[in-house]
Formats: sequence, C-alpha cells, structure tokens
Amino acid sequence: MLGGWVRRGVEAVPQLRGVLRPEDESVVPRGGDVCEAQWSQSERWIFSLRPGVGVLEGQLYAVGGHDGPLVRKSVETYNPDTNMWAPVADMALCRRNAGVLRVGGYDGASRQCLSSVECYDPKMNRWSLVAEMSARRSGASVGVLEGQLYAVGGHDGPLVRKSVETYNPDTNMWAPVADMALCRRNAGVVSLGGLLYVVGGDDGSSNLPSVEVYNPKTNAWNLLPSQMGTGRSYAGVAIIDKPL
Repeated sequence: MLGGWVRRGVEAVPQLRGVLRPEDESVVPRGGDVCEAQWSQSERWIFSLRPGVGVLEGQLYAVGGHDGPLVRKSVETYNPDTNMWAPVADMALCRRNAGVLRVGGYDGASRQCLSSVECYDPKMNRWSLVAEMSARRSGASVGVLEGQLYAVGGHDGPLVRKSVETYNPDTNMWAPVADMALCRRNAGVVSLGGLLYVVGGDDGSSNLPSVEVYNPKTNAWNLLPSQMGTGRSYAGVAIIDKPL
C-alpha cells in the first residue's frame, strides 16, 4: 500500500503505508470497519497521493500522483531485496488518477481528463507515447489479461463511463469491448483464471459494493451474485496465494 490518507477526526492526513506480508498477517478488529494488521514498513519515497502502482521485472513502480495541487510526472521504483526506492525517468505529462501503464488520468493544469497513454521501457529508462484511447478517462481501472491491456470505466468530468477498451501492444491499437453493466470509476481490477474482475468503485454519487467479471472468450460482463459488505472506491485489489 502506497500513499493515501488516514483520517484523524475530520482532517485528512497524508500517510505512507508499508507492505502487508501474508505470512506475517495478524488482523485484529478495532471496531466497525477498521482493523489493525502487521505491516512491514518500507523506506520512505517521495510523497505522492493516488500514484499508479505496478510491478515490472521484480520492481515496484510508483508513477505520478499528486501532493495537494501539485500533480507529478516523476516516477520511483522500489527494490524489495534492498528495501530502497530510487527515481527513474519522468513521464512526458503530469498525471494523477491514471492506470499503471499511465493510461489517461488528469494533468491538473488544463483541467481536462486525458486520453493519452505512456509506456515505460526499463532497459532504456525512457517513457514513450503510444496510441491514444478512443475516450478521455480519469480514474479508469487498468488490468492485463492474456497479453491485452484493459482500460475500464473512469470518467470525463461529471460523465462516469461503463465503456471498456483494450490495447494490443503488438499492433499499438485500441479496440472497444463490451460495456460493463454499471458505470464505474476508481474501481479495483485484477485478472484471475482467464477472467477480469472489476471490484467496487463509484458511479459519481455513491460507492459500489458490486463486482463485475469479464470473459474475453464471450466478450461479456456478468455481475457476481454476491456483493462486498460495503461500497468501496479507491480500494486496492490483489491476489495472494495463501490457503484460507
């Protein structure tokens, strides 16, 4: 978990998070929806809220984000073997609320949501612009399934989208796929068992507890019959190989 906010009374305070290791997990209820867990703290990074986060060749990347009105284009990488953060090349554009392969987002300057996409090459330590999406998306969920990159939902100003498009890195082209059942932004996304799961998010008026699943073989979305116990927007989603 990187960056974010922890609330004290009515004030939102920026807070650095560490890494939850499943073998050390010990979750203790603290009342209501709040739990305490055993987290191991990493070395501090340059502070940023809502960065894109991804893993590439065993390194964790924190990309862009913002600190108050300052929207960043800087990027850092974390080495779990040394427990150290190090800067890498900046992106071409400042972005927040973008996906990991810097998909869309919001630049904080033009007050426009973005359709542009940037790709990072760790061997060259260089960012390059690739094909733009067909729609401007900030707060889009981004996931990878069977070698394709998916940009799911998001918003363009007050318009919250349920549309989805997929990027083929071999052809450098985007193509639409089936819409979700619900409009969503700021949802969690993860691929598992050949399916793409989109978890929670919000529709512009309320946080969503529902989960949708995309099957690329049928090009169809299905709502899971069971929902989370509470609506969650900006939730982190991960797969941990740990027996229940």
